[in-house]
Amino acid sequence: MNARLGHRRTVTCAYTLIELLIVIAVLGIAGALLIPHLAYKDSLASQAAVRLLISDLSFAQSDALANQEFRRVYFYPDGTGYCIVRVTEANFGLPFDPNTADYIDDPLGVVGEAGRYIVDFTTKNRFDNVSISAVSIDGGNPYVTYDALGGTVMTGGAAPGTGGPIYVQAADNLYRIDIAPFVGKLTVTKMP
Repeated sequence: MNARLGHRRTVTCAYTLIELLIVIAVLGIAGALLIPHLAYKDSLASQAAVRLLISDLSFAQSDALANQEFRRVYFYPDGTGYCIVRVTEANFGLPFDPNTADYIDDPLGVVGEAGRYIVDFTTKNRFDNVSISAVSIDGGNPYVTYDALGGTVMTGGAAPGTGGPIYVQAADNLYRIDIAPFVGKLTVTKMP
């Protein structure tokens, strides 16, 4: 019998010092890149809110054009969000009533809101501290209305809209979204 057959070699799995140092270095670099972004959470939240608002304004404009109806984006006076509703010539000048408003269906909406196109910053964690601080469209209205051609309108839908600013704020971050008269072109400016 061979003496070698009696020996069994045990294999142990372990990491080498070099492998551990590489992993620690990669984690350190990842942490160094991530920590500055966490410090600017309010800035990221306000930027996300601005992008959401721009996309929803564009959606309301294109939905008005696609359905050949008026669409209105109404901003809540407390700054917590906005909604998109249908308006007709008959109710164009009436004040907003959340109980009787004809909301646009939101295919991605929350079931509890019955599919209504409502954006409420207080119900979404990613929008902590975000508010719409001021809206002054068409001379002071808290809403913008798009007509069947996708343009902004006021005064019962007969006169072109004059546009105006919407301010989105989170802590020290302030953005102004300007709605251009008549065509509704959107421009975003970061305020100092």
